[in-house]
Amino acid sequence: MSYRIAGIDVHKKMLAVVVSEAAEDQLQFQRRKFGALESDLRLLAAWLAELGVEEAIMESTAQYWKPVWQMLEGQCHLELAQAQSNRGPKGRKSDFKDAERLVRRFLADELTLSFVPDAEQALWRTQARTKVRWSRDRARLQNRMEALLEEMRIKLSSVVSDLLGVSARRMLRAIADGEKDPAQLAAMADPALRASRDALCNALRPVTTLDQRYRTILKQFLDQITFYDEHIRMLDKELSESLRPHSDSVERLAAVPGLGVDSAQQIIAEVGPKAATFPCAGALSSWVGTCPGEEESAGESSSDHSPKGNRSMRRILNQAANAAVKAKGTVFEAHYRRLKGRDPKQHNKAVWAVANRICRLVWKILHHGVSYEERGHRPSIRAVKKRAARLLRELKALGYRVQIDALPQTASS
Repeated sequence: MSYRIAGIDVHKKMLAVVVSEAAEDQLQFQRRKFGALESDLRLLAAWLAELGVEEAIMESTAQYWKPVWQMLEGQCHLELAQAQSNRGPKGRKSDFKDAERLVRRFLADELTLSFVPDAEQALWRTQARTKVRWSRDRARLQNRMEALLEEMRIKLSSVVSDLLGVSARRMLRAIADGEKDPAQLAAMADPALRASRDALCNALRPVTTLDQRYRTILKQFLDQITFYDEHIRMLDKELSESLRPHSDSVERLAAVPGLGVDSAQQIIAEVGPKAATFPCAGALSSWVGTCPGEEESAGESSSDHSPKGNRSMRRILNQAANAAVKAKGTVFEAHYRRLKGRDPKQHNKAVWAVANRICRLVWKILHHGVSYEERGHRPSIRAVKKRAARLLRELKALGYRVQIDALPQTASS
């Protein structure tokens, strides 16, 4: 059946758009250029509606495709192609040719298409990914502050486990405000702090001759870290509020060894509360890039390296797998030990295999609405209670209402 299809070559300030009948043997294109401002996008939507375009394909050029997608979403069926799969030969490339090539390769099924979530899930993604970026920036800032303290000869990080814990932060703030007595600073430590007063005084002794310019820089570091903490806390709260209708999915995912409330929310933001876009666990694994790859030529595969997939999901699953293999008595620990054996060089491969297993489990939990049940060697009741209490605290802190069920009586003590 014949229908009209549009190809859109996206740039920051302009769009090159072509329209053709999809069923023609020799495609004949209508060409037109548009700007990228809101008024121009409205003209584009009106022109495509006037021509009766039912499907549009565009390149994923940086972030510039997003306003175009949002304007045309709901008006026609949209597809987003990875730019690398539409590359043209050098010296024979122009904007309209790129748009025409998009249509031809799409009809020939030669493009690599991207998964684009709906508007609500896209906002979840933005919230979750922004929170991760702020967390990374905060970690970098903490490392730079520790380097500054070493330059100041203040060895506080050598005697306390958390440089930004309550006690250490209180002392650092006092140093930034001008305190010069090591004994007074050491007295600010919490009584439960493991470091002795003498050790703290010795680590803080250089404050007696500290240059005021160092104090100014230290104060700026502390202010920046407080700024990041407030913004991360705000995003955490808003993301939890956005995912409140899907709190059941969050709780079921958080129960998987290696995952938690935060990682469960990030996963749902990436794949959706039901993973409905992916028809099977293998499809999700392939999209994420945890499954073995295939480089076949002449009937032989020369490499099984995993394909490049969704970077956010790969990061989450890699962190989850590294945590899951350390959870005693779980199927993930047993799977990891079986694959790794006695060779430490196999650690990365074994962890990535566990990540693939967790990825498939995520699809099953979300798609079928089931709960995780441990089938490996049962952990102790104490370990189960400890992890349940931690998850309960995290969920309640984010505003979720949790129903507590009785622990299984088969767990070994």
